[in-house]
Amino acid sequence: MEMPSIYFERAVNQMAQLPGIGRKTAMRLVLHLLRRDREDVETLAASLSDLVANVRYCRVCHNICDDEECAICRSPRRDHSLVCVVENVQDVMAIEATQTYNGVYHVLGGIISPIDGIGPQDLEIDSLIERVRSGGVVEVIFALSPTMEGDTTCFYIFRKLADTAVKVTTIARGVAQNEQLHYTDELTLGRSIVDRRPFKS
Repeated sequence: MEMPSIYFERAVNQMAQLPGIGRKTAMRLVLHLLRRDREDVETLAASLSDLVANVRYCRVCHNICDDEECAICRSPRRDHSLVCVVENVQDVMAIEATQTYNGVYHVLGGIISPIDGIGPQDLEIDSLIERVRSGGVVEVIFALSPTMEGDTTCFYIFRKLADTAVKVTTIARGVAQNEQLHYTDELTLGRSIVDRRPFKS
């Protein structure tokens, strides 16, 4: 299909690269933006530019933030002896929404998936091991999606922590098999955190 404008086509192509956005939806969104006030669209563009320029990753847990460390890692009210290991930033937000967890996090940035070419070296696993070995961590909680890749990642980290005194637990399996953690409802996810159990290889 030939587009009526090269600028329109370029915008549609960029929009279609977003996850969950097909070409038809991208066209609908771009047409919607064309109908909006210029000021609204420029505000959106500026916010996206600011996002790319200013958002950082916490040097401790790898969550997104505006400073060197995220608000969770800086908070004296959080229990820094509890470290919840998650796959991505969305999972931090999902667990925080349950309001049942008062520890801190460690964002791996993915899970081990050989079929996708993702190995341990591509994730923030070494920084987690170093964090535990530096002291102060009493318990590591695995809160990864209950998939084969998630379980493989848990087992790999568990082996890496075998010579430490840290307690290793995993969230209860109220989360359905093969379900992405951030799609789980807040009540189920909250109970899974509260009812966590020892991780066994």
